[in-house]
Amino acid sequence: MTDHAAIARRYIDLWNERTPSRRREMLSENWTADARYVDPLMSGDGQEGVDALIAGVQQKFPDFRFKLIGEPNGFGDHVRFSWGLGPDGVDSPIKGTDFAMLKDGRIRSITGFLDQVPGA
Repeated sequence: MTDHAAIARRYIDLWNERTPSRRREMLSENWTADARYVDPLMSGDGQEGVDALIAGVQQKFPDFRFKLIGEPNGFGDHVRFSWGLGPDGVDSPIKGTDFAMLKDGRIRSITGFLDQVPGA
């Protein structure tokens, strides 16, 4: 049985990991080699592409951290969870909902939706 909450927590931990070598290790453990990430603003293919996206977000928002909002849920190889991105101790100014498809318990793809983004 898939632990949907654990999948979502590991995903959030990955986006918060600042050490590149540890982040790549986490990707290797929890994502398939041919994984894909896509949202309205960016996309990445394979573990290297996903790693580059995460590094870019961390560079753009150096003082922000991801956190889960609510309880992740899912069925079979599908997981849905919401997240916030912002400084610790305040309501996250950026929020989204992601949908994961798994293969053998590892993330095969993420489709992300941005639910709240501050005006430019």
